[in-house]
Amino acid sequence: MLSLRKPSADALKRFLEAQKELPFTYEAVGATAGSPPAGYAVDRTRIRLGEGEEVFRSASAALRRWEQFDLGWVEASPSHTPIRPGEVVAVMGYALGLWWVNACRIVYTIGDEGAVSRFGFTYGTLPGHVESGEERFLVEWDRGTNAVWYDIIAFSRPNHLLSRVGYPVVRRLQKRFGRDSAAAMLRATGGGGGGGGGGSDPTGRAGGPTCRSPG
Repeated sequence: MLSLRKPSADALKRFLEAQKELPFTYEAVGATAGSPPAGYAVDRTRIRLGEGEEVFRSASAALRRWEQFDLGWVEASPSHTPIRPGEVVAVMGYALGLWWVNACRIVYTIGDEGAVSRFGFTYGTLPGHVESGEERFLVEWDRGTNAVWYDIIAFSRPNHLLSRVGYPVVRRLQKRFGRDSAAAMLRATGGGGGGGGGGSDPTGRAGGPTCRSPG
C-alpha cells in the first residue's frame, strides 16, 4: 500500500485484516533457518551489542517491542504485536515522498537457552508488500565469550512494479535499514558494542530487510 499521507491506525487495521489470511508471496517459507533460496538478494547485518545476561535480556525485550524499527523513517504497527507465529504486522517507511506500507506474517520464533542463548523471530511477505521474501531478527548471548550479538538475515526480490523499476534505490534503502536497525538496538540496550569487540559483520554486508520501506 502506497500513500501520500501517513496511514491512520484504522487504515492500518483494515489493511492487516485484508492481508492476514492471504498466503505468503514466496515458496521457501522458513528458509532463513537454513540456506536462502537461489534467485534472491541476500543481506546480513551483525553487530555486537555488549556483554552479559542483562544486555541479552534488554535486547530480547527490545525485539518484543519492535524497537529495531524505531528509526524515524521506519516503524512497525501495531508496535504491541505479539511475537508468535501467525501474527501479522505492517511495516511503514517513508521514502521518495511516499509512505510505503508492507504486510508481513511471523513464520517462526526462536527461544533457546544453553551455551548460546538466542531469542528472535522471522517474518515473511504477504501480497500487500512491494518485495517478496523473508527476514530474521535474532539476538544471541554466547556464554563462553559473554558477547551479545544482534543479527539480521534477509532474502528478497521485487514484488511490485515500482520496486522493480526503482530497484537500485530499494537496495540502498535496505542497506540503510540494516545500519539504522543495528544502531537502534545499540540504543535500546544502552550499549556501544561492549569493550572494543563491537562493530558490524566483518564481511561488510549490510542488512537488506524484506519488510519495510520499500522492500
